[in-house]
Amino acid sequence: MCGRVSLLSNPVIRLRLTLILLVLLVASASQAWAASGGRVDGTVLDPGARPVPHARVTLLSAAGTAREARSNAQGRFVFEAVATGEYDLFVTHDGFRGERTRVAVRDGGAATMDVSLRLSAFTETLVVSAALVETPLSEAPAGTVVIPAADAAARQFPTVADALRLVPGMGIAANGGAGSVTSVFPRGGESDFTLVLVDGVKLNSFGGGFDFGHLTAAGLSSVEVVRGPQSALFGADAIGGVIQVRTALGGPPRAGASVEAGGYGYTRATAGTTGARGAFQWGAHAEQVRSDGWTDAAPGSAMRVSNDDYENQMVALAAAWRPSGATTLRLDARYGENDRGNPGPFGSNPIGAFSGIDVVARSANTMKMGTIALTHAHGSQTAVRLRASAMRLDSDFTSAWGASMSNTHRWSGHAQVDRGVTSWLAVSAGADTACESAESTYITDASSSRTPVIRQVSGVFGEGRLRAGSRLAVTGGVRLEHIERSALAADPLAFTPRPAMPRDTVVSPNPRLAISYHVRTSEESGGNWSRLHASAGTGIRAPDAFELAFTDNPGLEPERNRTVDAGVEQSLFGGHVILDATAFATTFDDLIVAVGRSFASASRYRTDNIANARSRGAEVSGAWRTAAGLEARLAYTYVDAEILAIDGTATAPSPFAVGDPLIRRPRHQVSADLLLSRPRWNAFVRASGRGRVLDVEPNWGAYGGLFRSAGFTVVDAGASVSAGRLGTLVARVENLLDRTYERALGYPAPRRTVTVGIRIAAGR
Repeated sequence: MCGRVSLLSNPVIRLRLTLILLVLLVASASQAWAASGGRVDGTVLDPGARPVPHARVTLLSAAGTAREARSNAQGRFVFEAVATGEYDLFVTHDGFRGERTRVAVRDGGAATMDVSLRLSAFTETLVVSAALVETPLSEAPAGTVVIPAADAAARQFPTVADALRLVPGMGIAANGGAGSVTSVFPRGGESDFTLVLVDGVKLNSFGGGFDFGHLTAAGLSSVEVVRGPQSALFGADAIGGVIQVRTALGGPPRAGASVEAGGYGYTRATAGTTGARGAFQWGAHAEQVRSDGWTDAAPGSAMRVSNDDYENQMVALAAAWRPSGATTLRLDARYGENDRGNPGPFGSNPIGAFSGIDVVARSANTMKMGTIALTHAHGSQTAVRLRASAMRLDSDFTSAWGASMSNTHRWSGHAQVDRGVTSWLAVSAGADTACESAESTYITDASSSRTPVIRQVSGVFGEGRLRAGSRLAVTGGVRLEHIERSALAADPLAFTPRPAMPRDTVVSPNPRLAISYHVRTSEESGGNWSRLHASAGTGIRAPDAFELAFTDNPGLEPERNRTVDAGVEQSLFGGHVILDATAFATTFDDLIVAVGRSFASASRYRTDNIANARSRGAEVSGAWRTAAGLEARLAYTYVDAEILAIDGTATAPSPFAVGDPLIRRPRHQVSADLLLSRPRWNAFVRASGRGRVLDVEPNWGAYGGLFRSAGFTVVDAGASVSAGRLGTLVARVENLLDRTYERALGYPAPRRTVTVGIRIAAGR
C-alpha cells in the first residue's frame, strides 16, 4: 500500500511490476554467470612518459557497467577475471585526458597496454545523470557539466550553490547570506524545475521545490549538472535539468579534516575518510557550519538585525562491496539538520512597506535519506540494476503567528536491464515506482486535523544508444509516467474551502532524442576535435501539496515544457583550449495559475493549468589549461524568458503583462575564473555577475507590484599554501571589492568577508 493507493489493485501498476519481473528473468537467462574471464593490465604515463600514480582507470562494457581501478606508485593497473567481450578503457587524472582505447578480452587471455595522458582543459570522466547508464562526458547526450571534487576544493566552494554560479545556464538567487533560501533557475525555468539527486536519491520536496542553501560541498566526489528536460530518464520534476551530487567513495585509503573561520561569525569544520580494502570500499564525511549572519543595523534603518544566524550539520556514509568483477552492492545514507533565523527583507524598500526586523521567525529542517543499490553484469553484454531508497524531509516554522510544520516522505524502487545488442547498439529498459506524501499544518480536513496529500508516481522507460565508430553517438528514449493522487478529504472551513477530491490519474509520455557528432576526432588531429551536439525533449512537474490542497480543480495536471538545443564544441592547441556554444529554445505549457475573476472565461476553477511562458537563449563557455598550472574558465549566458498570454485570452495574470520577463531571470549572466596551481600552493580569483532582473516587492510579493533589481558583479579571491606536516593553510576573500548588492530584491548580500582555515590530510 502507498497510503490509500494500492499497488496491486491498479492494473497499470500490475503491468509494470510484471514488466520488471519479465526483464529480470530475461536478463538472468540471457547469459550465465561469468565465473572466468581474462585479464587487462597496463601502465599510465604522463606526457613526459613518466608513470602516473593514483590515476583512475575504468573499463566500460557494452551494457554500460563500469569496473574501476587505480594505478599504483609505478603507474600500473590491473583488472582480473574480466568477462570475455569488448570494452572501452578510459584513464582520467585531474588536468589530463587519455584517449578511449578499445580492449578485446578473451577467456584465459591477457590484454596489456600503456596509456599516455595528454594535458587538456577537458578531463574525460563517466557521468551517471545524462543517460540510463554510465556515459563518457565527451558523448553526453545533453548539455552536461561535471564539477570534480578537486575543482571544488581548489576554489574553496563551501556549498554546491557556490559551484553552480560558474555553470552556464544556471541562474542562482539567494535571500541573503549563509543558509538563506537559495533557488536555481535552469535556462529561465522556475525554481522548482530542477531535479536534485544525491547518489541517485531524489531530495526535492513534494512538487519539486528544493532549497540549495543547505546542500554542502563536503565529501563529494563530483557534481553533475545536466541542462534541459530529463523526464524521459527521471520522470516528474526533471523538467528543467538535473543536478546530482555523488559522494566520495573508494580509492587509496586517506583521511582528512578542515577548520575555517571568518566574518559574520562564520565557522566551518569538516572531517572525512575514503578508501578501499580488497572487495570493500568506504566513504564517511561530516560537516558543521555556524554563522551569526548580519548583526549590524539594517540598511537605511536604525533597527539592528538580530535573527540572521544559521547552523547546519551533515553526516554522509557510503559503502560498496564488490565480491566479484560482475557484482556491486552499494549502500548510502545521509543525515542533515539545520536551523536558521528569518529576519525578513531588510534591504531595498521600493514602496516603503518595511515593517521592521522579524526577531521571532525561524525555520528548522531535518533530512534523512538512504539507498541500497545492486548492479550485476552478466558478461560484457547484459547488466541488471536494482535500487531501493527512502527520503524524509521534516520542516518546522516559528513565527509571530505560532508554530507550524510540513514534511515530505518518499519511498522508491527502480529496476533496469541494460543490453549490448551489437558492437554499435545498446538498449536499456525498466520500470520504477515511488510513493510520496506531504503534510502541513495548513492542509486539514473538515475536523481541522492534518490530512496528507498522497501520490503514487510510476514509470516504464526505454532507451537506445547508438554509437558508430568514434564519430557518431545517438541516444533516444521515452518514459511513460503514471501519476496517481489518492482521494483528498474536503475542508469546508478553510480560507478557500476545498471540496472532496476523488482519486485522480494522469498518464504522460516524455520522449527525448540527442545526437553527438565529431566532425573531427582528437586521434585525427593531435588532440583537437570538433563536435556538433543537439537534443530535444519534454519534461513535467507534478503539482505540489499546496497546489493540490488549495484548489477546487480535481483534475489539476502537471506543468510541462518542450526544449530543443543545438551547439558546437571545439578544442584548440592540442586540447589546451576548449570552446562550447549552445543555443536553446523552451516552451512552458500548462503552468498552474490562480484564475480569479479576470479569467473566469478561461476556467471555471480557482486554479488551473492555463498559463504559458517561453525561454530562448544561448550558453557560451571556454576553458584553457597550460603546462605551468594556469587554468582559466569563462561562461556567458543569454536568456530571453517572457510571460505569454493565458489560454484563450490576450492577457497575462496580474500584475504581469504579456511580454514581461519572468522574475529573477537575468537576461545576461557572466562568470570568469582563474586558477594557478603550483606544487606547494595555489591561488584563484573569480568574478560573477548578472544584469538587472524583474522582481516583486519584497514584503508583499506580486501584490506589492513589480520592480527592477539592479545588476551586479562580485569578485572573490583566495589561496592555499602547504605548511608541510602542519597541513595546508587556506584563505579566501568573498566580495573582494566590498560591493553593496542584492541577489534577490530586499535581501542584502554579505559585504566583504575574509575566511581563513587549515586542512589536514593523511594517506596516499
